[in-house]
Amino acid sequence: MTAVRRPGAAALVAGVLAAGAPAAGPGVAHAADARALAAPMNPRDFDLRSGDDLSGPVRALGGRLRRAGVSALLRSSGHDRLGSGCGEAAGVPAGSLVYCFDKADSNTRSWVPQGVTSVSDATAGERWAGGVRPILVSWHNGGRVRVTFVDPERRAYRHALLVEPVMEEGRPTYTDVGIHAGGIAWYGDNLYVADTRHGLRVFDMRQIFDLAGNGAGSTDHADRIGLYGGKYYAHGFRYVMAQTGSWEFARGKVGGTCRGSGPLRMSWAAVDRTTWPHVLIAGEYCRPAWAQGRVVTWPLGALAGRGTVRPEGGASLPVDRVQGAVRAHGQWWFTQSHGEKPGRLFSTRYTDGGWAPVRARTISPGPEDLSCYRGRHRVFTLAEHPGRRALWAFHAAACS
Repeated sequence: MTAVRRPGAAALVAGVLAAGAPAAGPGVAHAADARALAAPMNPRDFDLRSGDDLSGPVRALGGRLRRAGVSALLRSSGHDRLGSGCGEAAGVPAGSLVYCFDKADSNTRSWVPQGVTSVSDATAGERWAGGVRPILVSWHNGGRVRVTFVDPERRAYRHALLVEPVMEEGRPTYTDVGIHAGGIAWYGDNLYVADTRHGLRVFDMRQIFDLAGNGAGSTDHADRIGLYGGKYYAHGFRYVMAQTGSWEFARGKVGGTCRGSGPLRMSWAAVDRTTWPHVLIAGEYCRPAWAQGRVVTWPLGALAGRGTVRPEGGASLPVDRVQGAVRAHGQWWFTQSHGEKPGRLFSTRYTDGGWAPVRARTISPGPEDLSCYRGRHRVFTLAEHPGRRALWAFHAAACS
């Protein structure tokens, strides 16, 4: 490993980006070390405001389609099987835990994996209803988003299409979600999906619908989405997961490049359950010619409600081209992509003087989002390139 140094960056709330407070039991909160802002960051740039309430069309969909829980989705027939042997092709470091998709998903250029999260982010006990312990992966294809529920214990996985519910002529239907989905974060029942120019889309684990569950849905006609002739379609997917809400930047959408000011380009997302309150982490992918990227945290408890949520902390990033980041017990990890070349993994801490010296190592080409699986002491990421694709995790003692 090599060490590099970047000058300390201005933080909104330096204490939050540093070690943070230790996790507390229910009803116990440790106050963050809120310090004065250092220009040029303006905390109001990162205020999130709740978007449209979609509970009405979601309820209406529930009156027509059969809901399915995560466990039922994973244990239903027709799932895909995890493969093997992808680690070497993906350039995964020695000693990593590796999961391979099947041949079709490993090689497809139509769908590109981006975000990763797991049941370890979702719940303290790291086990979901029905005893399943899934890892989730988001994929985009330029106009659609799917989320893959991976069951490592059964060596199986299942895709679900993300959809946005709408009412048309008094009837509930849904449309595609056309975002990059560069990061996802599962917390409680909610799945937060990065919407690069607007903020976050929110989906609910209780609002997964099985189109094969009754006569109202169909898995035929890959060209159809939503309601056609009294029947619901989803490009051939059996399961759809409905958007229930969103969080949008109060100061408007983001431009096409990093500017170093204004609302955040929501490129990736993660959860830190090792501090109290638990926080959502999100940040920017910025090219070297653009302004320096930023990372921001928000309290996850507040994101469960409505209104306006203010950030807990923020700072300029220590490196550019960041595809994912996560923090546990004050330790930070960042992935950096270099096109088809091997990527890099950085680790550091945030101190009173800014970022500590950053340690770097070479990892798989195309590294993406990051997620800490506490019970395994591992941090998960993805190698995205077709033919060299893998879901893999490296050992990290601080991820616990």
